[in-house]
This record gives sequence, C-alpha cells and structure tokens, in this order.
Amino acid sequence: MERTTLDLWVGMFVVAGVAALVVLALKVGNLSTYNVSETYQLEAYFSNIGGLKPQASIRSAGVLVGRVTKITLDTERYEAKVVMSIDKRYQFPKDTFANILTSGLLGEQYIGLMPGGDEKMLANGEELKKTQSAVVLEDLIGKFIYNKAESSEPAN
Repeated sequence: MERTTLDLWVGMFVVAGVAALVVLALKVGNLSTYNVSETYQLEAYFSNIGGLKPQASIRSAGVLVGRVTKITLDTERYEAKVVMSIDKRYQFPKDTFANILTSGLLGEQYIGLMPGGDEKMLANGEELKKTQSAVVLEDLIGKFIYNKAESSEPAN
C-alpha cells in the first residue's frame, strides 16, 4: 500500500510540473493574454515590417486589441500586406495610424494603432491607409556612420 501511495504522489507531482510548463509556455509566447472572441479583419501595407511575425500583438494605448493573422508580399505594390484580426469590442476611426513598434530596445515587434478623429469607423476587410514601417536598427546605424564620415571630410 505504501508503494502505491508513493507512486500516486510522484504522478501528481509530474502532472503539476507539466501543467506549470504549459502555463509558462503560454506566458512566454504571449498567447494567454488574448481571448478569442468575435473579430473583424483589417489590412495594412508597410514598406518594411522588420521582424514582425504572425500572431504578433496589436495594441492601442498599451491595451491588447488584436493579433496579426497573416503577412504576405503584395507583388503589385511590392509592399508587405499585413492582415489583422481586431476584437469587435474595439472600433477605430478610418484615419487611424498603424505603426510597427518595438517593445523595449530589442524586444518583440508589434503594431500600435493610434486612433484619428474621423467620425466614420473602419469596417471588416477595410485598409488602414496611414502606416509607418518598422525602424530597422541597422539602417539607423548606417545613416549615423555615413553622416559622421561626411561631416569629418576636410573642406576644399
């Protein structure tokens, strides 16, 4: 009887450990903070998405309002087409800005929505016209070095 009790406790400990790992994986993957409710789709085009990935968060004023569902290359415009799934509880004006932002200095990238002042709201399948692409750190460093080299050249 004592061996069975010991096996039962070991089994419960293993199950609790696996459950803790699943919860930790959901927290790290940022998947547990967004409940799936009714959504509507929006599209946006960016010239450079940087490291944005599907399932990246979409935030407005720091609040999670949706997720990126699909990223493709539009071969007519040669821009990245980002399809977003927005919770129906949150409606945004037609002149909303979509910016690709980075959480922290080198953190994950997400889309930040800044609502405009238009009275008409975006509907399912509509496109966000005002976008700002990701800031690529390598481009910034290259511009800085180029400007420094240009300013240090001797005058003729």
